[in-house]
Amino acid sequence: MGKTKLSEEIKIKVKDKEIEITEETLNILREYVRTPMSLEQLAAKLGLESWEEAYELIKKIPAWLLWTPPILSTIRKREK
Repeated sequence: MGKTKLSEEIKIKVKDKEIEITEETLNILREYVRTPMSLEQLAAKLGLESWEEAYELIKKIPAWLLWTPPILSTIRKREK
C-alpha cells in the first residue's frame, strides 16, 4: 500500500505496534464506517494480524478523522 502523508503525522499505538495513519489508511477506515465491512475484512485490508487489532484501532482513532470529508483535508494541505 502506498503512503501518502497527511498534513500532520498521526500514529496510533495498537498492542506493540504503531500504525501510521495515511490517506490510504483513512480511506479504508472511512469505507469501514460507511459500509457493512467486518472487523476481519478491515484487519485484512490494513494488514493487521487480527480483528482484535482492528477493533483497538477503531476505538483509538479520533471520530472526526473518520467523518471529515477527504476533500477538506486536501484543501487544507493546499492552503499551507
